[in-house]
Amino acid sequence: MDKQDSVAELLSIEEIEKERKRIRRNKYYKRAFRRTIAALVVVAAVAVLIATLLLPILQISGDSMSPTLQNNDIVVLIKTKNLERNDLVGFYYQGKILLKRVIALSDETVVIDKDGNVYVNNKLLDEPYVSQLCLGDCDLEFPYKVPAGEYFVMGDKRSNSVDSRSSSIGTVAREEIIGKVFFRAFPIRSLGFIG
Repeated sequence: MDKQDSVAELLSIEEIEKERKRIRRNKYYKRAFRRTIAALVVVAAVAVLIATLLLPILQISGDSMSPTLQNNDIVVLIKTKNLERNDLVGFYYQGKILLKRVIALSDETVVIDKDGNVYVNNKLLDEPYVSQLCLGDCDLEFPYKVPAGEYFVMGDKRSNSVDSRSSSIGTVAREEIIGKVFFRAFPIRSLGFIG
């Protein structure tokens, strides 16, 4: 065996070893890619379940909750049945989800005067979230007693909100409420908890 044959044999061993390394590297990257895709699918499925079952995420459309919430804000709701006055709630209405503020609870009496002042059980509400009071679109007769198991809700921009003051929406039954707004996720400059 001469020197030239030894060099040729050595080159082919080196080439074989390089090829083996390349094949192992390809297998490693393919396995890592499959694992990454599987992990992303699991994370996405969990996120969808959480968003559907526990924390619905909504984008605001319109300005009936201005100045508290603006058009295109993205908010996170938390599913709960423990609602209090002033909570912002999302509820189903004709296949849509509306966001309004709880003004009066079950069995409470509401009166709204011609200037838009709201009284619950004969007590004037302090409403710092309302920029301009007005009676708005109202076809109710006052005093109005909220039925048991329901909530009287109103938008913060009273002149532009169709809410419990209108018999077309009326009071909202507890079963129709999907949750209360607790966090604003967008825009980033307004990121934070609400309420």
